[in-house]
Amino acid sequence: MRVYLLRLTLVLVLMAPVIWLSGCATVLQETAGRVLQDRSAEDQKLDAKIHGGILDRVTGKDKKLLLDVSADVWEQRVMITGVLDDPKVREEVLQLARQDDRIREFHDHIQLVSTEEKEARRQERQAAEAGQAEEKGGAGQAVNDFWIETKIKAQLLTTKNVTSVNYFARSVRNQVYVIGKANSAEEKGVVLNIIGETKGVKGVTEHIQVAGKE
Repeated sequence: MRVYLLRLTLVLVLMAPVIWLSGCATVLQETAGRVLQDRSAEDQKLDAKIHGGILDRVTGKDKKLLLDVSADVWEQRVMITGVLDDPKVREEVLQLARQDDRIREFHDHIQLVSTEEKEARRQERQAAEAGQAEEKGGAGQAVNDFWIETKIKAQLLTTKNVTSVNYFARSVRNQVYVIGKANSAEEKGVVLNIIGETKGVKGVTEHIQVAGKE
């Protein structure tokens, strides 16, 4: 119990930058959260290398693409989410992301939108990550997605018998995509129920493995 409380306190401290600080602080929070994940350091290190390689290749094409797409990796399973306005660019990004022989599974969830919507999301996402967005009626889509992700993180964190840092959840136009690993079928059910009942969520696509059933 003391270990659980220590972990909980540390994660709560790390959660604060997600809401109030810059996008860089968000990256730091996510990196720190990985230290608490329920898996080996070697596995986390390998995933970090795969993730870093994806970011390097995508930013090599265009640094602004990181405002449009996100990559999450769990046990060499990759989930790509986000929005783009050009089918050709979408395919190029996917090809770049796949260029790693260590990837075991690849899940593509990049949605095509208008150029106007993509540009609006970029501006909104920058504002949200800088702590300048407000949760209120009429907020942009990217802001809504930001708050959905924040609510999910907070709810998983405070739910008993759920190892919240074992899940990565992304909201794209109110559709939530989640990847990770549950310690049991019951935990997976609880996680999916929490996500599905979160205000604003219109649908859930999951890539959650259950321990012992790979």
